[in-house]
Amino acid sequence: MTYKIALAGNPNSGKTTLFNRLTGSNQYVGNWPGVTVEKKAGKLKDHTEFSIIDLPGIYSLSPYSLEEVIARNYLINDKPDAIINIIDGTNIERNLYLTLQLLELGIPVVLAINMYDLLTKENKHLDIDYLKERLGCEIVTISALKDQGIDELIKTVITLNRVEYSPNIDYFDPKIENILDRISNKLPLKTFAKRYFAIKQFEQDEKIIVDHPLDPKTLEMVKKLEEERDDDSSAIIANARYQFINKIVRLSSEDQQELTISDKIDQIVTNRWLALPIFAIIMTLVYYISVTTIGTIVTDWTNDVLFGDLILNGVKDFLVNMNTSDWIVSLVSDGIIGGVGAVLGFVPQMLILFTFLALLEASGYMARIAFIMDRIFHRFGLSGKSFIPMLIGTGCSVPGIMASRTIENNNDRKMTIITTSFIPCSAKLPIIALIAGALFNEAWWVGPSAYFLGIFAVIISGIILKKTNLFTAEPSLFVMELPAYRVPQFKNIFNSVFERGSSFIKKAGTIIFISSIIIWFTSNVGIEGGKLVFVSDLNNGFLATFGKIIAPIFQPLGWGNWRSTVATIIGLVAKENVVNTFGILYGVAEVSEAGEEIWSNLAISFTPFSAYSFLIFNLICAPCFAAIGAIKREMNNSKWTIFAIGYQTILAYVLAFIYYQIALFASGNQLNTLTILSFIFVGIILYLLFRKKK
Repeated sequence: MTYKIALAGNPNSGKTTLFNRLTGSNQYVGNWPGVTVEKKAGKLKDHTEFSIIDLPGIYSLSPYSLEEVIARNYLINDKPDAIINIIDGTNIERNLYLTLQLLELGIPVVLAINMYDLLTKENKHLDIDYLKERLGCEIVTISALKDQGIDELIKTVITLNRVEYSPNIDYFDPKIENILDRISNKLPLKTFAKRYFAIKQFEQDEKIIVDHPLDPKTLEMVKKLEEERDDDSSAIIANARYQFINKIVRLSSEDQQELTISDKIDQIVTNRWLALPIFAIIMTLVYYISVTTIGTIVTDWTNDVLFGDLILNGVKDFLVNMNTSDWIVSLVSDGIIGGVGAVLGFVPQMLILFTFLALLEASGYMARIAFIMDRIFHRFGLSGKSFIPMLIGTGCSVPGIMASRTIENNNDRKMTIITTSFIPCSAKLPIIALIAGALFNEAWWVGPSAYFLGIFAVIISGIILKKTNLFTAEPSLFVMELPAYRVPQFKNIFNSVFERGSSFIKKAGTIIFISSIIIWFTSNVGIEGGKLVFVSDLNNGFLATFGKIIAPIFQPLGWGNWRSTVATIIGLVAKENVVNTFGILYGVAEVSEAGEEIWSNLAISFTPFSAYSFLIFNLICAPCFAAIGAIKREMNNSKWTIFAIGYQTILAYVLAFIYYQIALFASGNQLNTLTILSFIFVGIILYLLFRKKK
């Protein structure tokens, strides 16, 4: 006979480590039926009649996420013989919430308190006997990482008396118990986990009441209790559980109630009023150091010395000395080195930015940002989970878009896919740095303003789209763990920066390399005298001809010249192409200081207003081809993909148009048709933002 043992626990509780300890090499991996979530199972070491099934990490058995649905369905439908519930001993209150729900199922539970060695090290102790008495289940203290207590846990599991198992779950007050008893009595006698199903019906769990609706009298009792306590039924149950947990933890260990260093820090950085200003200050400092101060010093050396004096002049002199044709010299110097070098020149700034982001992630602060942003996002029709893909998207929009899979609500997921690329990714950083240097004298505020512009686009999109029939639905709930603050490990920081940086450099060596060659040929080749020739003036090349046809579309945005138009369109291949296209079209390789030459030419072609308009459009419009491909894969629908690209581009055009026209008017220009149209656009946006939701 084979016994099925389910391994359940919160994310980051050490569940995977314990699973490996229990099964050793007797593991096999597949997928849960009907979904692509990984399923791990294995045989208990030295006891092959016991099969261990590793459930996904969950916080509760309320089906808010795909992982919770999988775990709940397995426990209810497959009815394992026992459950090993691993909990983090350093954060016992949070973990016990799942424990109570597992006990309510009526399946024998063995509680494995992990990381107990850390409690002992800090002279903290739990009264295990008291917890056993109050919970009514077996408890074993372990350290999965150090392989402590594992043998005792295995012994407890295989000798567990499943017949006499009777957990203590009497933590609800008489009014709740009265309703639960009434519900239980109306359930069929042989109903599995009657207590659990009674509580779920009390909570009005949508997936339960479809098949087991409450009778009118019981429903009336639940509604009356909700009115008395000014709360919904699920919150009433949750409060009762947490009150019980708080009580038994307090009585089992007084020192568990002391605030940790992380708790004290969180009282400030997650404070309702201070959280957003602190977040704004931190991100401003990150961009200020990365783009304006240290980043600029290193980038100047890379552009001026490395790609200017050393590589460019060295390669050019070598080719000339080899009597190479002029067009090949121009292709290599102006096209390849000028194009790729113009992008790689910004790598130092990006590496510094990646280092700061990795430090924030490793320290635990990025998780707090997601928590902070949930308060905002939820008000605007998005889940806090939407911020996670956007956070990942600061490195690259492709994995950010793919990370939207964790959002259960279909409408929220689609909206997150559409808006994730609004947050500046690493490929857009060269555009930001170029505009900041060329038109704003390396002003520190350009970088942070670009980041907050992306958040602004996300927020107004959330409000506007959520009020349309396409996206009308309640946002999915947001549940995530706030890990304790930690001192970042150098190895982890290095790996994170190396992974992001190498990905960018590889793109420069492939996509941008090929793009640079194509851009050089199409800009230097044209028809003169009815023949296909290398043109002496780039204004006569094929690329210029194409750009001049499209350029009038962008005239109302302030940058209707063919070079800017071509750079924007080629940026759809890869956003870094915007910079290297300027490098080629402005003949950057003709001077030793590549970066400064681009800046001086851009300063002639743009005004500060038109430059920032150009920045707005390129940050918000449709992303690169790779990201568009990711949108297509995640949407799995051509119409939705076209809608996403169309919405992004239209929003970018409207925002850039409004900014440029109103900026001109505010600076003293006379009121004209375009100015009036910009105010009309503002009015339309305000109407869409504040109209009542159907």
